[in-house]
Amino acid sequence: MIRALWTAASGMQAQQLNIDVIANNLANVNTAGFKKSRADFQDVMYQNVKTTGSPSTNSTQTAGIQIGLGVTPASVTKIFTAGNITQSGNELDVAIEGEGFFQVQMPDGTTAYTRAGSFKRDGQGRVVTSEGYPLLPEVVIPNNTTKINIGSDGTVSVVQSGQTGTTTIATLQLATFPNPAGLSSMGRNLYQVTDASGDATTGTAGQNGIGTLSQGFLEMSNVSVMEEMVSMIVGQRAYEVNSKAVQAADEMLQQANNLRR
Repeated sequence: MIRALWTAASGMQAQQLNIDVIANNLANVNTAGFKKSRADFQDVMYQNVKTTGSPSTNSTQTAGIQIGLGVTPASVTKIFTAGNITQSGNELDVAIEGEGFFQVQMPDGTTAYTRAGSFKRDGQGRVVTSEGYPLLPEVVIPNNTTKINIGSDGTVSVVQSGQTGTTTIATLQLATFPNPAGLSSMGRNLYQVTDASGDATTGTAGQNGIGTLSQGFLEMSNVSVMEEMVSMIVGQRAYEVNSKAVQAADEMLQQANNLRR
């Protein structure tokens, strides 16, 4: 019964983590470029009361007795399926259709990666994220620019005042990873490389399996409210039934403590 208490309690803790992950997904349902997470669990070590395969007679073997001791979180995995593409009309909004990440230079000189293409211009004309981090390779828009064009291959060209033709000023490059799910979330729609993700490979959009770019569009969150609500109900019921198991074990202990000769 003491074992049942701890086993059921581990189930309650696991479902609490599950609900935490679901709540974060729902909170970011309208966050551009957000990728939902999923909590994965695994059973913990077993108590071997009787070893499986031990002889019960000279010619037979027992099936054994193993009692599970609960559940533990195994991982919280990012799901990098594509989100819905919505039209924004902003000439600096760019959506990636397919594989790839934008490269962003952090204040400490390191490179971070993002799927959120809601870019702006800073006071120096650089194309930056909402937090002010510049894109890599750097893109600087001239002051007298009247129109910005971003091609599906990442070519950035501008029309300047007094001119009729376009001038190419930069090319956006995208990064891909052997295992995007291994990237570490930094917040602010940014990811950083880990040993699990593998090293970044940069290239031109539309080549070697890298996705293409769409100007004036944004990739929204890949969170499905309906799916998350169903998962939340399942998690809530699992939490409830584990709490019932704790209550049942407690009542059994109470009966044992009240025994009289």
